[in-house]
Amino acid sequence: MTAIEQLFGRRTVLVASTLDDETASRVAAELMTLDALGDDPIDLWINCSGGTIEGALAVMDVVDLVGVAVHATCLGRADGPAVGVLAVAHQRAAAPHSRVRFDSPSSSLAGRVSDVVRAAEELARATRDFCARVAQASGQSHEWVEDAVRAHRTFEPVEALRAGLIDEIAAPRAASVSTLFPNRRRSSGV
Repeated sequence: MTAIEQLFGRRTVLVASTLDDETASRVAAELMTLDALGDDPIDLWINCSGGTIEGALAVMDVVDLVGVAVHATCLGRADGPAVGVLAVAHQRAAAPHSRVRFDSPSSSLAGRVSDVVRAAEELARATRDFCARVAQASGQSHEWVEDAVRAHRTFEPVEALRAGLIDEIAAPRAASVSTLFPNRRRSSGV
């Protein structure tokens, strides 16, 4: 059994590459499958740089539509469109040393002028939709999100928490061992 299959068996979906259309399709299919297989929450682990706005919007729509809670955790980075996926989850966390970074979508347009104009208009519409959805999820204004995208704004976990992009900073699981063994003493050695 592969690591991905083991994670899937634990109701966990991993986004550890560029959030392009292919990755978005896989993530959406896994979320919908896990939703159909049970009522427990789904963990969505994000360590993602870059991607497409369209891919992010597709995953964001699936997060909105599944019938179970999606708990997203940024494990390293959520860059560009992945910020939106993190922001719309039902429970949102970031690891202590992770980062959340807004970025403008990258795209290259070629072809006839009318096709390039139409594609540019579609990208602008998708970017507006993305900013509106992140603004709604974070409690920030649409303008604030647009400015963050334009400025390629980077947030450490504490800043992401203050900005409403996450709900908590994930605590290391080792810290919870003391609650399991309250009489156990920590060694003072290095």
